[in-house]
Order: sequence, then C-alpha cells, then structure tokens
Amino acid sequence: MTAAPAPHDPERACAQIFNSAIAAAAISAAWDVGVFDELREAERLDAADFASRHGLDADATRAVLTALSAADVVRREGDRVTAGPNFTEADRTKGFFYWLTGGYGELFGQLPRLLRAENRSGDFYRRDGAAIGVACRQNNKVFFDPAFKPVIASLEFSAIADLGCGSGERLIDIAGERPGVRGVGIDVSADVLRLARNEVDKAGVAERITLVRSDVTALEERPEFAEVDLVTSFMMAHDFWPRDACVASFRRIREVFPDVRHFLLADTARTTAFSDRDMPIFSLGFETAHAVMGIYLPTLDEWDAVFEESGWHCLDRHLIGTPANSFMFHLVPRR
Repeated sequence: MTAAPAPHDPERACAQIFNSAIAAAAISAAWDVGVFDELREAERLDAADFASRHGLDADATRAVLTALSAADVVRREGDRVTAGPNFTEADRTKGFFYWLTGGYGELFGQLPRLLRAENRSGDFYRRDGAAIGVACRQNNKVFFDPAFKPVIASLEFSAIADLGCGSGERLIDIAGERPGVRGVGIDVSADVLRLARNEVDKAGVAERITLVRSDVTALEERPEFAEVDLVTSFMMAHDFWPRDACVASFRRIREVFPDVRHFLLADTARTTAFSDRDMPIFSLGFETAHAVMGIYLPTLDEWDAVFEESGWHCLDRHLIGTPANSFMFHLVPRR
C-alpha cells in the first residue's frame, strides 16, 4: 500500500525559499574567501581557525557556514565543518551563484523599482561587470571549455580576437599554450578590462595580448584587428540581438576582421521546454535578469536562421547540457 503524500506546508516551503536566498549569497562568499578550496583539499576545516588564517571575522564566518549547512552544502558540528551532500555540485556550479548575487545582486535588489514603466529609461539598471567577469571565467572553464578545447586544438591560427573578453582568461590560456599567437581582448566594460589587465600582467603575456575597450556590436576597424584569423565570443552573444542588429553585427565582424577564417560563438539560449517549476539551474535567473533589462534572448531555432543571411556558414554545432540550451557554433565565412 502506497503511503499518502505529506500535506503541503506553505510555511515551511516559504522558509526554504527565504533560506535558499541566504545560502546563495553564502556560496558566493564561501568561494571568494576559500572555503571550497580548503574543503576540497583538506576535507575539513575549523571555523575559528579558518577565519583567523584568512583575516575574517569569526562570527560572520560561522554565520556563512551555518547558511551553507542549512542547504546541505556543508555539515557543521560547532566549529568543525566538513563537506555536505550538496558540496560537490555547489562547488561545480558556484560561478552561477556568484553571477547571481555578485554580478546581478543590485539589479535583483532593485526589482520592485525596475518593474515600474516610469523607471525604465536611460541607464535604468546597474550590474557589477567585474563580478560577472569572474563568474563567467569560472562557468566557461567548467561548462564551455570541454567543448571549446578540442575544437581550438584542431585549428591553425596566428591571431585571435575575443569579443566580450571578460577577465581575459581565454586569451591568457591560448597565449600560454601557443607562444607564437597574438591576442586581442575586446570588452565594453572598463571595470572588466581593469580585471583583464591585471590577469594578463600577472600571467606575463602582456606583450602579446592587447586589450581594447569597444562595443563589440558596433566594431570599428583598428590596426590591432589586422591578421586576426580566429574570432571567439562566449556568453554574450545575446547582446548582438535583436535579429536585424545581430545580422548587421555579424556582417561587420567579417569586415573589421578581413582575414578571419573561424568564428567560435558560444552562449545560452532561451529555454522553451521546461515548466515554471522545473527550470534548471541558471536558466530562471538568466532569463529573468534579461527580461528586466529589456534584452531579448533568442532561442536555438532563432540562432539557426541568422548565419547564412549575415555571411557565415555553421560548420558545426556543439550543444552543452549545463546551462540548459547552451551551445557553441563553429562558423566559417561564406564565400
């Protein structure tokens, strides 16, 4: 005989919603101060000792660890902390939480104001470009690099331009692996480019990587773009839309990079197959944030329709499971 399902408890359900919001911020903070690294390597930590070694307030550190414990990310007995049943997945997806609470924390905090039509003009929202850059670097490494690395290893190229370069990690990695390759990182955010400059200098490849502040949807010809034969763009392709603007931008990329032979374009498309209750990680936050900002997110089917019109042929299409509806298109110029 099957037991009857437990009755719905709305009070408990709302407490879990509230506590999950705190846990999301705690995951971001824990990553930033090194909790994930220490538990992954040492398998346990002492809260007071950890706080002392990292210059943290002990009580605040315990509060963050308590929030993680409430979400089963860690197990806590007093100050003794070990990995919980959700630790490995939280470690894998921590970049999404940093994107949410660091990059878009202010936007979601201002949601009541941003819903009102009279407040939606000019630069009506703010986001933290540097935090988004850090989050995207992590998410690229975990979720997109497994598709990107084999393709990049198969290509011959002498100069790469990364559109929306973020922290510059992709260019730094390629410069380290291919000593003869020159790189150009392009981003519209001054904060992000400062982060990228620090990373490039720290990696010792500043003589081969040029950083340019520019709107990648409206590029102008520059000497740095000469002889670029590989263009990449990760996790910002939706910024090229709406459709007519995307077609124009992609045509412009062919013009400002006359020697381009390959264009690797990766992003997350709008989901269409999930119910409201079954949205996977990142999708609900990604789609809500962009709806609030008034930025259109195309579906996978809508992407397929723009390439031929804009002068590109899709040579290959790599679908990525997390985030849902993510992709990397391998485009080549249509002759």
